Amino acid sequence: MPVESDEELASILSQETIAVVGCSATPGKDAHEIPKYMREHGYEVVPVNPYAEEVFGREAYDSLAEVEAEIDIVDVFRPSEEVSGIVDEVLERDDVDTVWLQLGIRDAEAGARVEESGRRFVQDHCLKVEHGRLVA
Repeated sequence: MPVESDEELASILSQETIAVVGCSATPGKDAHEIPKYMREHGYEVVPVNPYAEEVFGREAYDSLAEVEAEIDIVDVFRPSEEVSGIVDEVLERDDVDTVWLQLGIRDAEAGARVEESGRRFVQDHCLKVEHGRLVA
C-alpha cells in the first residue's frame, strides 16, 4: 500500500537528497517551482531531464542511471504511463529509499514493485504541500 500516514510522510521528508525526474528549467511550471521550493528548504535537488542541460545552475542528468550521487527520494513529474520505466531505473539502484509520484500521477503496479523491493512508495501527493503541512 502506498504511504498515506502523516508519520511516514514526515519520515520520508526528513531525508536530504531528491532526484526530480522531469524537473523543468521553466519558471512557473510545477516541475520547476516545487523542486525550487524544496531547495529553498534545505534539500539537495538533483534534476533529471534529458531535454535540459542544467536546472538551478546544476547539471541535469539524462536518466537516474547517470546520477552518481546518493539519492534518498525519487520525485516523479512525468505522466503515469512513464512510471513503470522510471521504477525499473530505481530498482537498479541500491540507494533510493522512496519513490514519490506527484499529484495526479498513479501506477499501482509499479508501486507494488517498489514496495516488494523494500522501499517506500507515495503516489498522487505533492511534495511541497506535504512538506508545508508536516515540516515547515
